[in-house]
Amino acid sequence: MKKTWFLEDVNVFGLLCPHKLKRFKKSHKFSQYKKRDYIYSEDDNANKVYLIEKGKVKLGYYGENGEEVIKAILTKGELFGEKAILGVENRTEFAQSLDHNTCICPVAVETMQDLMRDNESFSLKMYKFLGFRFKKLERRLEVLLFKDTKTRVIEFIKELEDDYGYCCPETGDIVINHPYTQKDIATLIGTSRPTLNTILNELKSVDKLDFNGKEIRLKQTD
Repeated sequence: MKKTWFLEDVNVFGLLCPHKLKRFKKSHKFSQYKKRDYIYSEDDNANKVYLIEKGKVKLGYYGENGEEVIKAILTKGELFGEKAILGVENRTEFAQSLDHNTCICPVAVETMQDLMRDNESFSLKMYKFLGFRFKKLERRLEVLLFKDTKTRVIEFIKELEDDYGYCCPETGDIVINHPYTQKDIATLIGTSRPTLNTILNELKSVDKLDFNGKEIRLKQTD
């Protein structure tokens, strides 16, 4: 799944964003957030679903000893707060802006439910997407808890390949143009940026991959 606004050729943003709907357009406003602003906090009322129009959002929660656990870092074109669709009344995570000019499209749960009732095909695809999202987060947390750091790096690169990778026609390499900084990736897999950089350089030294900025190139060797 490349972007969560698109589910099997269905433009979720076009269907969900009230700004695109005549009956909501006049009253709807995009919400603006600066870096470190909270879009919602744990235990807040879950009455909206959110689409990222611009910027980057961190989802996470705080453990028993107060440590921050990052579940996901989302970028333009992605959806979050989706548990509200399933009737969850309070947030079990926080959502925080990571950019100085994050722009969010909020969608009331009632609006989402109306749209899903009016379009059975879209409703089925949305539930399929929710299942995919929950399974993906469970897998990431399992890797975070039970795998060593190098394995976590490799597993995350595989995830990036699924989401953003394509085959270079000239070389046959898999090119991954992703939206994350090294700091983002280190945070997501529970390690430090220097450790991540060391592991990436180790993989580069054995010609497994090359990396530059937000591009990773997986080498195709015979």
